[in-house]
Amino acid sequence: MKLSERISIAEGRPAPAAPTAAFSAVDPDAHVVPAAAPGGPAVAAAPAATDALAGLKQRAAEALFERMGSRFGDSGATEEELRSAARDELTEVIDAERVPLSATERTRLLRDIEDDVLGYGPLQRLLDDDDVTEIMVNRHDQIYIERKGHLVLAEQQFRSEQQLRTVIERIVSRVGRRIDESSPLVDARLADGSRVNAVIPPLAVGGSSLTIRKFGKVPLTVRDLIGFGTLTLEMAELLQACVKAKLNIIVSGGTGTGKTTLLNVLSSFIPDDERIVTIEDAVELQIQQEHVVRLESRPQNTEGKGEITIRDLVRNSLRMRPDRIVVGEVRGGESLDMLQAMNTGHDGSLSTVHSNSPRDAIARLETLVLMAGMDLPLRAIREQIASAVNLIVQISRLRDGTRRITHVTEVQGMEGEIVTLQDAFVFDYGAGVDGHGRFLGKPIATGVRPRFLERFEDLGIHVRPSVFASAAQPQEQPWK
Repeated sequence: MKLSERISIAEGRPAPAAPTAAFSAVDPDAHVVPAAAPGGPAVAAAPAATDALAGLKQRAAEALFERMGSRFGDSGATEEELRSAARDELTEVIDAERVPLSATERTRLLRDIEDDVLGYGPLQRLLDDDDVTEIMVNRHDQIYIERKGHLVLAEQQFRSEQQLRTVIERIVSRVGRRIDESSPLVDARLADGSRVNAVIPPLAVGGSSLTIRKFGKVPLTVRDLIGFGTLTLEMAELLQACVKAKLNIIVSGGTGTGKTTLLNVLSSFIPDDERIVTIEDAVELQIQQEHVVRLESRPQNTEGKGEITIRDLVRNSLRMRPDRIVVGEVRGGESLDMLQAMNTGHDGSLSTVHSNSPRDAIARLETLVLMAGMDLPLRAIREQIASAVNLIVQISRLRDGTRRITHVTEVQGMEGEIVTLQDAFVFDYGAGVDGHGRFLGKPIATGVRPRFLERFEDLGIHVRPSVFASAAQPQEQPWK
């Protein structure tokens, strides 16, 4: 990456500063109203202070590169080692500038330059904020974030389109992807597994767009989801038994509903002595077991060759002696290969699909199988689905911003031309909402006992009868 590109990553939006201090605008959170001249209106000094701040940051970044040189490209140095060395060099550079700065201003300036040179510019603080779950850059001067389930406009901005492009290129290059005019959109990930999607002109008409769906530093557990109200204790007990009994489970939901998070929780129920193969477009799953093989698809190279699709990986995984196959998401012809795997001895497979209800999930799978290019009659496809999939778990994002499991549905088989479904749990919308607009309801049992309970008995897996009672009371149970 060119030096001019590395030092041009934008900082956050600067705030006005008092005219009596040359560099008091270093703190972007300080909002000072300039004093009015005698007999005249107030005179704003913000532009001069902002220019001085930008000039100081520019000189410090250039001096930092002159001092550290090729150390930034040293693959043997960790991120923390680079940051520590850069921090020491920056301290000397700022001391040499002889600029009067308070301790707070100095700390803020050091962090801003570190973020610009080693991090992701104005996005770095948002990535470090645990309350921010999603970052949406519509254009260089407009960034929205999701905080506690609600979208708000962030204060941070990129200074220019070129600086936004520099951050995008830095993200995708670190995972071996590329983005340019010939390939103007890309799916990538950050080091912590956070999902990244970027689109640049000419596809993005108003300027480059960047979307980051953050993953928590600590993976959520089933206890966390129970605490959030996503599912109940009874539902968790049933899902744990289904995973241990090697039922094939599809997690269904819309964009941003938490399908991958729920898939992580379900995978935590897999016994430690089983071999797991995960297949994803970009590695996002946080499997906690040790015996895991992670496979990731690969896009075409600049010559249009070398593409490895999810379907290729699903086929290859069958030769890897898997006990469990976990596909991050089925969105194409690979769904046929996955259904065939489920029907040929690879029980206990897990995957996700985009749909709005369990019934829609069945229709969606039918469509995806047709995308495989096989001229199969619709009844044959439905029979494949009915015999392969045992359980559909529907998760939705409600209008109050919370994510709840709304259906746990058993796939019972075929009746004529129709795949028959039976709900074991449904969300109780009839409980209403509180004064803050939050849903008071929770998933409740329908009272119907699933047919696969016979399989549980054969395997020696016990589920309390009260789990399926419509008025069951939560009881504490240790989770391993």
